[in-house]
Amino acid sequence: MGKQIWKPGNMLYPLPAVMVSCGDRQGHTNIITVAWTGTVCTNPAMVYISVRPGRYSYGLLRDSGEFVINLTTNRLLRAADWCGVRSGRDVDKWEAMHLTRGRASALAYAPLIQEAPVNIECRVTEIKELGSHHMFLAKVEAVQADTAYMDDSGRFRLNDAALVAYSHGEYLELGRKKGSFGYSVKKHRAKTAPCPARSPHR
Repeated sequence: MGKQIWKPGNMLYPLPAVMVSCGDRQGHTNIITVAWTGTVCTNPAMVYISVRPGRYSYGLLRDSGEFVINLTTNRLLRAADWCGVRSGRDVDKWEAMHLTRGRASALAYAPLIQEAPVNIECRVTEIKELGSHHMFLAKVEAVQADTAYMDDSGRFRLNDAALVAYSHGEYLELGRKKGSFGYSVKKHRAKTAPCPARSPHR
């Protein structure tokens, strides 16, 4: 098996394809689709998004220091793609994609997308100007979860929401379960062999 050497580039896939909703102090709001996002810390819960300074949402983010990460499902995929290729300078994405502005519980300016199964409310703690993208490091202030994915035992079944990932220019719906955390080291109880039948001639 051969390998080609390529110039440095972003080849870390798959990635979450999320819709980030944001707003400024003057009441302007927008949705931007982001794949450069992820978890950076558990305690305190912290995440990041990276945005080009030329994007319309960039000014909203800097003004309020707030945003909401809205997880994308198969049902929301067209809206996610559309919001990623259209500018909020030219169109109201909420109206065009029939998305509902929901109220964040811990933020003042950034709305959430009501149709998303999970909304992660974030407050910016630091902005790192890295180059083509600026990274907004943020603390998670609250999470809203759709009760439609709660089972009878009170467990949140997020994987039943048909979540979508982004990989090398394509969207992929997450599919069949292949294991759970720690399965590779989990000890399985040995199966006990059945007792042999007694011979009637013994």
